[in-house]
Amino acid sequence: MSDTLIDIEPGLAALPPAVGAHVRGLRPALHERILSTVRTAMRAQGRSLTGGQGQGLALGVQTAVDAFVDALTDPNRDLAATRAVFHALGRTEYREGHRVDALRTVLTLGARDIWAFLVEHRTEGGPAPAHLYVIAGALFGYADALAGAAAEGFLDEQRDAAEDWATTRRRLITLLVQPEPPGDAALRAAADVARWALPRTVAVLSVDGGDAEHLARGIGGGAIATVVDDAVRVVLPDPATPGRLDRARRALAGRRSALGPTVELGRARLSYRISRRALALRQEGRLPAEPVVDGDGHLLTLLTAWEPGLADHLADTWLAPLAGLRPAARRALAETLYEWLRRQGQVIVVAGELHTHPQTIRYRMRQLRVHFGAALDDPDARLALQLALRHHLDRSPDTVT
Repeated sequence: MSDTLIDIEPGLAALPPAVGAHVRGLRPALHERILSTVRTAMRAQGRSLTGGQGQGLALGVQTAVDAFVDALTDPNRDLAATRAVFHALGRTEYREGHRVDALRTVLTLGARDIWAFLVEHRTEGGPAPAHLYVIAGALFGYADALAGAAAEGFLDEQRDAAEDWATTRRRLITLLVQPEPPGDAALRAAADVARWALPRTVAVLSVDGGDAEHLARGIGGGAIATVVDDAVRVVLPDPATPGRLDRARRALAGRRSALGPTVELGRARLSYRISRRALALRQEGRLPAEPVVDGDGHLLTLLTAWEPGLADHLADTWLAPLAGLRPAARRALAETLYEWLRRQGQVIVVAGELHTHPQTIRYRMRQLRVHFGAALDDPDARLALQLALRHHLDRSPDTVT
C-alpha cells in the first residue's frame, strides 16, 4: 500500500482546504452510513458485526474512514497505521475461514457508498464536480490499497499456518519413528496438536522428493507426511482399510517409492526403517523397479543388505575355500552349491536348473566336499553358505573375482 494518499492521487495537492473541511463535517453521518453498508455486506456473506471479527472489521472501517477524511486535508500524512490495521484484519480473515476476496468485497462496497454519500451531500458551497472526481480517484485507489494490505495479511497468515502445521506433523512423525517408543501421553498430545486421530495400525511409505504436503493430500485417508533425510516419509493409518493401499499406490504412480509393513502404532519405527532401506536399495538398483516396492516382498535382500559391507564380509568369509580357484571354476562351483542347497541335494533337479548333466553335478559336489567338508552337513553352516552364495552370485560380473 502507498504510504500517503497523495501517492495514490497526486491531484489532491491542488484540492482547496475548504473541500477537506467540508468532508470532515460529514464524518459522523459518514460513519453511520458506511457501518450500515458494511453490516449489510457482511450479512450477505453470512457473517455478523457482533462477533470478534465483526467488531474488529467495524473498528477497521471506522479507522479507514477517519484516515481518509483526515488525509483529504493533509494528503501527505502517513497511512502506515491504517495499512497495519487491514493487514491484521486479513490475518484474522484467514484464521476464521473466510475467502481471500471477502474483505475486498466489503471495502469496494464501502468505497462506492462513500462516493454516493458525498455526491448526495454536495451543497452549493461544497466541492465542485472536478474536486469530487479527484476525491473519487483517491477514494477508490485507497480502497484498493487497503484491500491489498488485507490480502497480504491473509497470505502471510496462510503461509505461517502452513509452516506451523508442517512443524506439528513433522514432530508427530518424528515421535512415531524415534528409537524408543513414545509414551502414550506424549503421543496423544502430539496427535491432538496435529489434529490426527491415533490409528491402531500404520504403514510407512518412503518416497523420492520433497513434496510432503502434496503427497499426503493425494494419498488421503488421514495420511500425514514430512521430509526426513531427503525423502518424503508418509504415515498411512490403518492400511487394511478397504481401498486405502490401492489409493496410495495410484497416488504414487511414476514415483520411486517403498512401502513398509503394516504394524501396530507403537512399532511404527520398524515400518519406517524397512521402507527407508527398501527405497535406498531401489535407488541403488538392488531391488526391482516395481511401482511401489513392497518391503515385505524383499525381506531377505533387506536383511543381507541392511548393514553396508556385512554381506560382502559374510561371502568372503564363508566362500574363502574357493578363493584360490580360477574365476570360471569358482563361478561354476558357487552356482552348483547354491542350487544344491536350495534344492536340498536333489541332483537331477539341480542339473535341470543349471542345464548340466547330473554326472557333472555329482563331480562338482565331490570337489565341494573337499573344500567345505562337514560344513555341508551342518544346518547352520548350510544357511550361512546359502546366504553368502546368494549375495556373491548377485554381484555384478566385474565384482566377482
